[in-house]
Amino acid sequence: MPTDPPSKCEALRLDQFLKFRGIADTGGQAKVLIQSGEVQVNGEVETRRRRKLAAGDIIEIAGIAYALERDGSVP
Repeated sequence: MPTDPPSKCEALRLDQFLKFRGIADTGGQAKVLIQSGEVQVNGEVETRRRRKLAAGDIIEIAGIAYALERDGSVP
């Protein structure tokens, strides 16, 4: 059962973002994608799955870019 996204006062982690966007079905899949260097945040490869995302960050995987909304919500 999917969990709700963190509230606006909680920081969203990279692995959570990948799950909420449906890029990864599980936390394990998100971990493999991140740690294998397939995910970029703001144009740089990111291998830390617990990296905290900030409003306006651009997450790219497989040539597709996703933005974290300015208010911190997941579109």
